[in-house]
Amino acid sequence: MQLYSINHGYFKLDGGAMFGVVPKSIWNKLVPADENNMCNWALRSLLIEDGNRLILVDTGMGNKQDAKFFSHYYLNGNATLDSSLQEYGFTRNDITDIFHTHLHFDHCGGTIIRDGTALVPAFKNAIFWSNAVHWNWATHPNDREKASFLKENILPMEEAGILKFVESPAAHFIAEEPLGSSPFTENISIRFVDGHTKAMMLPQIKFKGRTLVYMADLLPSAAHIPLPYIMGYDMFPMTTLAEKKSFLQEAADNNYILFFEHDAHTECCTVKHTEKGIRLNETFKLNNI
Repeated sequence: MQLYSINHGYFKLDGGAMFGVVPKSIWNKLVPADENNMCNWALRSLLIEDGNRLILVDTGMGNKQDAKFFSHYYLNGNATLDSSLQEYGFTRNDITDIFHTHLHFDHCGGTIIRDGTALVPAFKNAIFWSNAVHWNWATHPNDREKASFLKENILPMEEAGILKFVESPAAHFIAEEPLGSSPFTENISIRFVDGHTKAMMLPQIKFKGRTLVYMADLLPSAAHIPLPYIMGYDMFPMTTLAEKKSFLQEAADNNYILFFEHDAHTECCTVKHTEKGIRLNETFKLNNI
């Protein structure tokens, strides 16, 4: 097995929205905001070479929306999906599986592209993965979250006939019980979490004798490790709090590697127990594992 960090560039989001109840006087020291209160975040995917499968976890924001849409997000940086794949000797057509942690536009926007007036898959030889609970949640969105679920990103997957669902556990997170999980490959299991959005999936990977977990939006960055640091975007913040507490305990006890999708500076880290709770331990690049 080989793992590759795929950089799609960077975008900006409001710092207050990203840190919820935490005051700016605290979070601004960790992730400094610009004059518009916007902080820079990564669009980072994970490419997994596992036997004869080449699995891409999330596809970034894509480029098919109009200029007005993108003006809200201040895209920056020179890296693209194609340039990052080329760096490792791959192209889009080599991808066998697109795994969506969830279907918010900054995680699945690159899955579907415009070909003239048609919306078509960006990966000609890939199967697209979601799960039935989250698919139903995304295709029948609530009023608060519907701006993150764009039909043009989602419905063409089903229309193309290449959508499959990961089998989800009967119950997700309950009280202090372990997070629900399902197998995906021999080396990859899927953790289900419900706080950010319903039935978000976190790949947990056996790699070089270690366990690496793709954090998606449970922990968008290393700055979000302290328990109260929860995004204003989360649908169920108290569920996120319980999920973070359980996961971070497990991660610290077992020296897990955390891989961040949105941290502009830190790709990976470990966490440790301290008198103040679980905190950041070591930070490093994926290719240094």
